[in-house]
Amino acid sequence: MSEVNQFIIASDAKELNHLQRDGATAVIDLAGEYHVGRGAEDRELAARVIGRMSDIQVRDFALGSHSLESADSYWRMWRDLLVIAPSGFVAPIASVFAALAYERGEGALAQKALDRALADNPSYSLAVLLRRVFTVGWPAKSFTKMRAELHPKVVATIFG
Repeated sequence: MSEVNQFIIASDAKELNHLQRDGATAVIDLAGEYHVGRGAEDRELAARVIGRMSDIQVRDFALGSHSLESADSYWRMWRDLLVIAPSGFVAPIASVFAALAYERGEGALAQKALDRALADNPSYSLAVLLRRVFTVGWPAKSFTKMRAELHPKVVATIFG
């Protein structure tokens, strides 16, 4: 999926906030495609999500963007993106998928997703943090609560 490279967000990009908004919007748009049963048929949109996840703000937005009602659509989306994400782009996708798996009570799958993230980038900060959180057995409900509290702050940063 070579088209992913055109959607990378450099930390020194001139229009950083615009690119972050584009990434957050792409996450919501692709999740909407999953919600109506279309999946990742729009290859450019899937590439946009994968590439834009290179930005920590977009990744953090993605981490908190699902609700109880949309969790299954997001689950399918992150699972599919994890399969198609090229090397070098797996860590953020796998980390978000791991968090969702953990919240669903699927600890072993969450750990496997973190293995994928750390194989892609051994020092990926979110994967390292989640490994610690999951290993000490932090309750999934506490993690869900923390994620829900942080999401409005991320939204404010991206959308103002």
